Amino acid sequence: MLVPLTRQKFEQLVPLIATSQQYKYYWGKFANFLQRLLISVVTIAVIFLIRVFFKLEFGGIIFLVGVFGAFFWLWYPVFQASVRNAKTRRYKYSGFFRGRILDWWITDRLMGKQETVNSKGDLVIVENREKRINLEVGDDTGFSVEFEAPLRQNHKVITRGQIAEMIVMSNRSDLSTIEEFSDVYIPSHDLWVNDYPCLRRDFFNEVSRRLREDREERPRRRRRRPERQRDGEDNRY
Repeated sequence: MLVPLTRQKFEQLVPLIATSQQYKYYWGKFANFLQRLLISVVTIAVIFLIRVFFKLEFGGIIFLVGVFGAFFWLWYPVFQASVRNAKTRRYKYSGFFRGRILDWWITDRLMGKQETVNSKGDLVIVENREKRINLEVGDDTGFSVEFEAPLRQNHKVITRGQIAEMIVMSNRSDLSTIEEFSDVYIPSHDLWVNDYPCLRRDFFNEVSRRLREDREERPRRRRRRPERQRDGEDNRY
């Protein structure tokens, strides 16, 4: 099932400013925090040295630069997430897709390499690999997408045939060509499968619930609507 969404609903689902989950994603590990903190310290040190040795006074400009530099470690994750959200929001059209998990499998992704020296003095290359879960999600029309994300402990409940939901994006109004899609939601286990949490999950759950209710009520509607009303109706949610 693919239901087109209005632009307003799409912009609610993909926020312009980073959410708390998106901020946490880009906050990263302790090493990432130390890198940002080092940049903040270096920025403040450079500004201080310029003022001491060159006797330069920039007034409000240097003050603003100092504030931004001092809090770089804090605001930079917001900036990263907001830029990524803006790239997602550039698609003109979107739709809510509900299908089933056709297949799943586990793969290893090479995340990086590190050179080190063992006890014998030999150079050893250590590969940093990450296990990832791959999902193929599709419906009865033959449409399917493949999706991958870091493997988590709670992914063990995933099986073939489970209902899966996501937001798909396109630059074509009829959504005939899907260019991007969001993280995958499995409602039977209230489980999100994702790398980057690009959606507002509270809005997504509301859209999912309403569409599910509409689908359940549709067979009960016996009164046939006038032909003109059906032809002129906007099917976007």
